[in-house]
Amino acid sequence: MTFPSDSAQLLDATVDALAAVRETGPLVHCITNDVVVNFTANALLAVGAAPAMVDVPGEAGMFAGIAGGLLVNLGTPHGEQREAIEEAARSAAEAGTPWVLDPVAIGALPIRTELAGRLREIGPTIVRGNASEVLALAGAGAGGRGVDALDDVDAAAQVAAELAGSTGGIVAVSGPVDLITDGTRVVRVANGDPLLTKMTGGGCALGAVMAAFAATGDDRLATTAAAVAVYTVAAEIAAEQASGPGSFAVAFLDALSSVGADDLRQRAALS
Repeated sequence: MTFPSDSAQLLDATVDALAAVRETGPLVHCITNDVVVNFTANALLAVGAAPAMVDVPGEAGMFAGIAGGLLVNLGTPHGEQREAIEEAARSAAEAGTPWVLDPVAIGALPIRTELAGRLREIGPTIVRGNASEVLALAGAGAGGRGVDALDDVDAAAQVAAELAGSTGGIVAVSGPVDLITDGTRVVRVANGDPLLTKMTGGGCALGAVMAAFAATGDDRLATTAAAVAVYTVAAEIAAEQASGPGSFAVAFLDALSSVGADDLRQRAALS
C-alpha cells in the first residue's frame, strides 16, 4: 500500500484495507487485560479477523512469530503475563510480525511504566494510547488518572511525532479527533462517539483492530488510519441505534461486522 497524498486517496486506501482484512482474516495474537478479553476477541471476529489469546510464557513467543499481528496491552500486567509480553514482543520483532503496544495507565504506576519503557526499546510497530499515556511513554508526562487522559491530543502531537521517530513506528493518539503519525506524516480522523468511552474495552479493542489491519499492508500509517476510521465510523453507526452504553456495546459489534465501503465514503472524516 502506498500512502495516499490526499483525503480522497486516503479514503480509497481505507476501503481497500477493510476489504483486505475481510478477505484474509488475519490471525491476531492478543495479550491484553483481563477486563476486556472477551470484547476484544468479539471485536476482531466482527471486523473479519481471527483472535487468539495466548499469554503463557513459553507459548507467547512462539505464537507471536506465526501470527499476522500482535497486541500488547498493559491493562492488568500480572507477573506471568509480563514475562509473556516481553517474550512475545521480542519474537514479533525478530519475525517481522507487526505489533501494537497499548501502554494503559502508565506514568503514575511504576511496574507497568518500567515494562512499557523496555517494550518501547524493542520497537513497537504501533503505539496506541491516549495523550497522557503517549506523553508518559516518551518521558514527557506523568500519565493520566488511571485510564483517563488529563492531556489533550494537540498537547501530545509533537511528542508523538518524536516518539514515532525514535521507535521507527507509528504513534496513534486517541481523542475526540484521533491523530496518527510516523514522525513526518500526520493523519487525523474526526469520527467516533462519546459512548465509546462508556463501555469497557472501547480503546483496548481498537489496538487489536490496528494489529489486524497492520497485517494487511506495509504502509503502517495508512493501515493504522484505516483501522481508526473503520472503528470510529462503526461507533457512529452504533450510537444512532443505541439507547445507552449497554445497547451500544452490542450495536457496536454489529456495526463493526456490517460497516462497508458506502458507510466509509459517506462518513469517514480523514485529513
